[in-house]
Amino acid sequence: MQALNKGSCGQEVRELQTRLNCQGARLLVDGWYGSATEQAVAKLQRRAGLVVSGVAGSATLAALRGQRDPRRLGETDLIAAAESLRLPLPCLKAFCETEAQDGGFLPDGRARILLERHIAYRQALKAGLDANRLASRHPELCGPSRGGYQSAPAEWERFRQLAAAAGEAVAVESCLWGLFRLPGFYWRELAYADAGEFRLAMERDEASQLEGLVRLLRARPDLLQTLRERRWRAAARIRQGSASLESLYEARLAAAHDRARRLA
Repeated sequence: MQALNKGSCGQEVRELQTRLNCQGARLLVDGWYGSATEQAVAKLQRRAGLVVSGVAGSATLAALRGQRDPRRLGETDLIAAAESLRLPLPCLKAFCETEAQDGGFLPDGRARILLERHIAYRQALKAGLDANRLASRHPELCGPSRGGYQSAPAEWERFRQLAAAAGEAVAVESCLWGLFRLPGFYWRELAYADAGEFRLAMERDEASQLEGLVRLLRARPDLLQTLRERRWRAAARIRQGSASLESLYEARLAAAHDRARRLA
């Protein structure tokens, strides 16, 4: 199910409101995710130790069912990270939300990955492999352009096949990992010993995935400073270049920051 937030409407919101009322909220079950529903979600998140975002994603819905995955990111993880970076908490929350997808792990417990075949092509070249031969034999795994994507669980089968064909290091480097979709080829910039150590960190828990994002901000002081100063357009350009306009990165950063401040 897609995450629900302020402005969402429909039957899924009605079900959310009903579940929140069972937890003590007093919401009108009208199927409209307004300010009252957002505040009720934030209250539940505080009580459950989740990241307080006002957005009802998979972790929040699991908490409503009485389930709590210890590998999920918590509010205290973000507070500690913000303090270590000397970054206001709403600014870090905005960056994390804009970078994140809904959950760093699949339902079966494996880390969420996305294999990028154009990165596999580049990393194979860097490793001294015949990337063109690899691409001709495995066009769904390696090639000069994007593509070949599968469903989230099936990405691990693509990973296995690429590791068998090009080595595990190339496979790790060719994937985006975890909650924040950190590229595996960043491992050196993020001060991991090797690609294997990076993979282990991404497979541990979402707090370890957050640590990877913290390392990225430390390695890129220009980006960190734009976040401190709330210069969202500059942050968007640094992060995504010209693609930031298409992805509305700046607008999403600003909206997430406003929500984080409102719910603080």
